[in-house]
Amino acid sequence: MRRELRAVHALVHRDLLRLSAQPTHTALMLIQPVLYLFILGGGLAVLIPASSLGVGYQTYLFPGMLMMTVQTPAIMVGIRLITDRQSGYLRELLMAPVSRSTLLLGSCAGGTTVAAVQGAVLLALAGAVGLPYDPLLLALLLAGMILASFTITALSLALAVSLHRAEVFHMLLGLVMMPLLFLSGGFFPLENLPGWAHALAAANPLAYGVDLLRRSITLRVPDQAAVAGIEWFGRQPPLLLEAGVLLTAGAIALLWAAHRFSRPE
Repeated sequence: MRRELRAVHALVHRDLLRLSAQPTHTALMLIQPVLYLFILGGGLAVLIPASSLGVGYQTYLFPGMLMMTVQTPAIMVGIRLITDRQSGYLRELLMAPVSRSTLLLGSCAGGTTVAAVQGAVLLALAGAVGLPYDPLLLALLLAGMILASFTITALSLALAVSLHRAEVFHMLLGLVMMPLLFLSGGFFPLENLPGWAHALAAANPLAYGVDLLRRSITLRVPDQAAVAGIEWFGRQPPLLLEAGVLLTAGAIALLWAAHRFSRPE
């Protein structure tokens, strides 16, 4: 067990070293959500009345931008697994005296950690969108981002273990990522979507992540209560149930990925 844990720690440490060694790359990944938050959010805040959302548009947009911040590094874990396989680095990694499932778990833990760290950086902008720097609120938002990061990373790995070409992975991401973002409730209320899209939103893990963050804000700042997000049969599920759905989806994806990854190639 100690050897397996040391392997997980080594993989997490590797990802953190990569993060610290690439400050420019990290800054570039943070620019996009910041631009959306202040340029798109600032422009639309003039056109969209707060009464229609329950909060100002930039405040409404903030959970979606947090989710956008964590999704990119989480997805990069799957891309890195494919490129490691193509370069031969994965074959060298598999020579370590630990199980393949441990190596996959370490990759998932590393991706989750890096994504949460980048999301935590964006939390510094909470005051700029009208949110208080309440320690419990920040802790709830960070916990929500960690949970969402784990699920997205696990889903990315589940897809990556089934593919052998990075080009195919990129093509699939290009097809599904923008629809998933628009169906997450990060940019506009889900209740404004047509009826057939509600079922797609209810199956979208990003929507649960955004809703978890937005409801965490409502929990600590009642006057910042935004419009409802995910609904099941016309009712909003409890907050803990949404968190459980995210955790279960991530766990199932990781177990399936570990099962596939354990097969000899």
